[in-house]
Amino acid sequence: MSLPLHPNRRRFLTTAATTLAIPTILPRSVFGANEKIVTGHIGVRNQGTSNLKAFLKLAAPAAVCDVDADVLAAAVKLLETGGVSRPSAARDYRSLLDRKDIDAVVVTTPDHWHALMTIHACQAGKDVYCEKPLSLTIAEGRQMVDTARKCERVVQTGSQQRSDDRFRQACEFIRSGRLGKIKTVLVGIPKVNSAGAPVPDSDPPAVLDYDVWLGPAPKRPYNEKRVHYNFRFFWDYSGGQMANFGAHHLDIAQWALGRDESGPVRTEGVATFHPEHWYEVTSTCRVTHTYDDGVTVVVGQEQPDIPGGVTFVGSEGTLFVDRSKIVAKPAELLKTPLSASDVHLEVSKNHHQNFLDCIKSRRRPIADVAIGHRSATVCHLGNIAVRLGRPIRWDPKTETILGDDQAASMLSRPYRSPYGV
Repeated sequence: MSLPLHPNRRRFLTTAATTLAIPTILPRSVFGANEKIVTGHIGVRNQGTSNLKAFLKLAAPAAVCDVDADVLAAAVKLLETGGVSRPSAARDYRSLLDRKDIDAVVVTTPDHWHALMTIHACQAGKDVYCEKPLSLTIAEGRQMVDTARKCERVVQTGSQQRSDDRFRQACEFIRSGRLGKIKTVLVGIPKVNSAGAPVPDSDPPAVLDYDVWLGPAPKRPYNEKRVHYNFRFFWDYSGGQMANFGAHHLDIAQWALGRDESGPVRTEGVATFHPEHWYEVTSTCRVTHTYDDGVTVVVGQEQPDIPGGVTFVGSEGTLFVDRSKIVAKPAELLKTPLSASDVHLEVSKNHHQNFLDCIKSRRRPIADVAIGHRSATVCHLGNIAVRLGRPIRWDPKTETILGDDQAASMLSRPYRSPYGV
């Protein structure tokens, strides 16, 4: 059965973007030096389990929420094994937002739920750790930023490469001019790793509240190849590998180019799709984002000349970085340490700890909601361009698509009633 919309909670689902509620539940504003932050976790499968394990070491998880009863039970067992006494379990995430003892929530759901849950959590006075890509659409990403600022919440995007020494070092070297003038950035994303051939629609399993899993997405029959991990390969819920690994690597490209508050001005590309429609997102693609200074960022999926990771091509050499290595050509470019006068970026050694530290200090985290929004925007622009099969012009200041009404209409999507922002 679907979760009922309790009258005293309906406001969370129908608040208009122009009349965002003032927070009524505030987390503790003063923490002792050794006091652990209490977290609630929404979505505890796959990456949700990883996040739960991380916060179990660093914070005080007290509640878990999932629409799959088996997943929920496994999360409770994980917490109990980790020493949490009687953790609460819920299928309605709003129950976590009602609790005054929870300081922050961790959102690790399919992408189509990110915006609503983050916005509602901010309105409830909770700080938020939200997985990448931050949003399903550009418009709702902007609403997430605006709500976080209005409600004065700390919102960390789960772009963990910002807390990796290799990626930070690469960005520092680029911004310090070690490669000379940057001409091109190559971003390699992997192939689709879906579950294979389609199966017929069926009734959802008894353990899954499928209607709530759909939430704001369009109403469709249940199909096991569209839920859980495979959600990311259907437009209703995500944006394929462009929004999955693209959100990681394009985030690094933006960081290195100093474009955290901006983006490209033109996006164009080509793509192929599965001939039998096993999934909807791109099978291969080559997308070029052009910035106002002429620098191009080329995203390649299944492109032999673009390795997985991020490659910076400059007038003085190249630099490649991924999660296992950082390599420059010529190698001497990396041998001289940065000087005091070079660019030194914020250092975070642990993405989850950075979020917790910022809850206490009230500083913005290393992958702040606005940064996550801008990085996700580049992903969404790429998908819009290849789906339409034509270039699009983007104004990063006004966050609008210029001269193309059809493309502009894809900046947002309607939410299924009664869900809405």
